[in-house]
This record gives sequence, structure tokens and C-alpha cells, in this order.
Amino acid sequence: MRQSEARFVSGGTVFHALTMRLLTIDRRDRVLDSARFSDPRARMRSVVRPEPVEPLHFATESTMQVVVLAAGQGKRMRSVLPKVLQPIAGKPMLAHVLDAARTLDAQRICVVYGHGGEVVRERLDAADLAWARQEPQLGTGHAVQQALPHLDDEHVALVLYGDVPLIGVPTLRRLVAAAGDARLALLTVEMDNPTGYGRILRDAAGKVVRIVEEKDASDEERKVREVNTGILVAPVRHLRAWLGRIGNDNAQGEYYLTDIIGLAVADGVEVTTVQPDAFAETLGVNNKMQLAELERIHQGNIARRLMEEGVTLIDPARIDVRGSLLVGRDVEIDVNCVFEGEVELGDGVRVGANCVVRNARIGAGTRLEPFSHVDSTTMGQACVIGPYARTRPGTVLGADVHLGNFVEVKNSVIADHSKANHLAYVGDADVGSKVNIGAGTITCNYDGANKYRTIIEDEVFIGSDTQLVAPVRVGRGATLGAGTTLTKDAPAGQLTVSRGKQISLEHWKRPVKQPR
Repeated sequence: MRQSEARFVSGGTVFHALTMRLLTIDRRDRVLDSARFSDPRARMRSVVRPEPVEPLHFATESTMQVVVLAAGQGKRMRSVLPKVLQPIAGKPMLAHVLDAARTLDAQRICVVYGHGGEVVRERLDAADLAWARQEPQLGTGHAVQQALPHLDDEHVALVLYGDVPLIGVPTLRRLVAAAGDARLALLTVEMDNPTGYGRILRDAAGKVVRIVEEKDASDEERKVREVNTGILVAPVRHLRAWLGRIGNDNAQGEYYLTDIIGLAVADGVEVTTVQPDAFAETLGVNNKMQLAELERIHQGNIARRLMEEGVTLIDPARIDVRGSLLVGRDVEIDVNCVFEGEVELGDGVRVGANCVVRNARIGAGTRLEPFSHVDSTTMGQACVIGPYARTRPGTVLGADVHLGNFVEVKNSVIADHSKANHLAYVGDADVGSKVNIGAGTITCNYDGANKYRTIIEDEVFIGSDTQLVAPVRVGRGATLGAGTTLTKDAPAGQLTVSRGKQISLEHWKRPVKQPR
């Protein structure tokens, strides 16, 4: 892991986060052995195959094209959201697959879409993507046919699936290398219980001869434990010819992509196989239960990577990272914390239980106490936030800023050593250094139509239950008495009070309930 120096500017304070290490928390990471998660689909045994003889010419990533099949309806999801847009770690499954394809530096990426296709395209369209519509949906072979007009016959094509989000880049690199320029390379796994999967059939010499789908397999063929994952690499010129020859004479009445294996063998094209680094890379998602399973596998892998980087996780099973995390040394994260977007934690940061941190930079030595919510915020060193504090977008805190329980800050800059320890709202404000904001203080920034800023200069003391009606300025060193409603600027160095005169009524009688 490369180390770098990160320089942050926060509330006028510049601080250095040394030896920060980028953890790109995404699906390209090697995933955990899914057998540890009690997934019955994950009982994989190692399969040893002879290493193929390398061809004279190899496919390189720059000459590779990718086809992503993403047309499935996903009825078992029972959701109006298309299946490939269902999230893993806060990001659509298809986006994970596209990230992997981009990491391979593919020459071209074509997405085959169908159900909810316009929604899928609107969400994920990009300049580097081509789109092919499959309508009607007549099987995987038919789906790849729709992509052929976008592919170059001089190169190879890698076929991926939009609902297989954890496929690893190292595995795909090995698959592409095994295919070279002329082979058909299949990604296969061996399972103790292969029910539902297409079986890899080999001849007496161990060479792949064809794939048979579960519904079309004989009793003897169903005993085979090596199964097809559907992911493959093939020369486009061959792929185009084979897809033109496959039929739909099967139990489903569909055009199976797997039928090209038999055609490849008949044409004398070598078929080779590669095993994934981890079984979980090949798991597809058809329902919400499987979606949750893959989420936990993915998050478990993230937790392992964080701990390898020296982060203390109080319980590795109770953390969610939905984006990227940049961490310094000696970071500690308690249970049930959620990190979204791009988050940076400096050296010695402590994150208490049940915190949510989104798109934030947290300075060295800062403590986030339990149940704090931090959103689009930059914090300096040694801040103390919470418990039950909230910082909203546009918040910039200097060093040693304290925000206590039930304090909310929005679109404000608070300089070094300032404190709001209880029950306050600071919105659209510029707060100087060494300011004390008393309990119950509110910056009244909104008149129902427009928002205005409050300026509080250095070393101001604001008494409890004060309302500052913006736009307003409090001069340096001023004191606002408790209960003040400030509608005009408060002079520097003076006490400003705007409460009513206190009186006592000697003969006043407390009301008494009247009998019914």
C-alpha cells in the first residue's frame, strides 16, 4: 500500500495527516472465503488442472472488449427497481461490474439491457459505454448477439454479468491471459452441491467438450461437480460465427451462450478453464436474501482489509463501508458505524458506536462520540464531536472544536478552540476562535424565503437560550447575556442584553382548578 501525505485546510488550520494509506474499498478486492459465512453455495473444493500451453500471441487488456449482460427482469427481487440496480455497499451491482471492466482498461464496454432498461441507462450511462437492447429476452446467447454490432472481430470479448457484482479483477486478468488470442476460456468452479448450475463435461483426456444445463442434464451428468459460472473470454470472430449457429431446442426454449462450447470443440478451437480466487466472486443475485449474503461477504472483506492496515475494529462483523476510506495510523472504529462516499480519517481518530460518516475529512486525534452524524464536513485535529451531534453539508471545523450532545451545524465555519457543548443550532454562520456558544443558542438564518449569515468574531461568549437573527454580527470579545434575542450588531468587547425587565408580583395568586 503506497503511503502519502495528505494536507487538509480546515477553519484556518492547516494540518498534516502523515502516512495515510488509501483503502480503495470496492469490489476489485479479493473477497473472503465464503464458506466462513455458512453459505451452502460456497462449498468449493480446489480443482487442479494442467497449465495450458501458452499461445504465440496473447490478448492484452487494451485489445479486449467487454460485454455485460444486464437484461434480466429479476422478478424474485419483488421490486420496481431493476435487478442490476439493486445496491451492494451503496452502489448498483452493475456499477461494481463496470468498475471491474474499466480497471481492465477494456477497449470497449457494451451493456446489454432489457427490463427497466431506460432506467438502467439513465442511472449509469457514460461516455465509455455502448448500449444494446435485448427485446424480447431469449436467453444469454441471444443477449450476446445484441452486442455483436459493437464488437471488433480482430479482438477478444469478455462476457460478464450485471448481477455478479463481486467478480475480482485478478481473476479476470488470469482468464483473459488463458484465452490469449485464439482460445475459448471459461471460468468454472467445483461445488459439493451443484444443483441449478450448468455442468462442465470433459472427455477421457480431461478436455472440455460441452456444457449441459441442469434442466437438460441426464442423471449421470448431474453428478458432475464442476460447474459453469457463465463468465468467459472468446475471440469475437469465432463468437459471431458460433452464435449464428446455436438453436433453442432445449427445456427453456432459449438460446444458451453455453452451447458455443460444443461448437468450439467441433471447430477445433481449444477450450481452457480458470478457477476464481474465491468462490464468492462468482455468486449471482436473484433475490433479496442473496443480495444480503453478498453484502455481508463484501463488508467482511472490507473489514479484513481495514484490520490489515492497522485499524482497530471493535467488531469486524458490524461495520459498513459504502465508498472509499482513507485511514491513518491507530484509528479505532466501534460497532455499527456506516461510512459513505469518500471518507478520510486521520491518525488516532476514534469513531464511537452507531456513527454515520459521509463524504468527510476527519483530522488527527478527533473523537466522534456515539450516535453522531457527519455529512460533507471537514474537521481539524483533536475535535470532540457528540454524542448525538450532527454536522451537515458545508461545515468546516478548525482544531479542537467541541460540539456536544444535540448540537447541529450546517454550512458554517467554526475556527479553532470554539465550543458549543449543548443543544444548539449553528446554521450559515462564520464563527471565530475561542468562542463559547451556550446551551439553547440558535442562529435564526431563514426568514421563510431567504437565508442570511451570522458572523461571530473571536473570543465571543454567548449566553444560554440566545437567538441571533441574521444577518447580524457579534464583535470580537463581546458577551451576549442569556436569553438575548439579537437583531442588531453587538459591539466588540461589550455586554449586550435584550431581555425584558424582571419583576416580582407580591400579591399574585397561582390559578386553582375549578370544581366540576
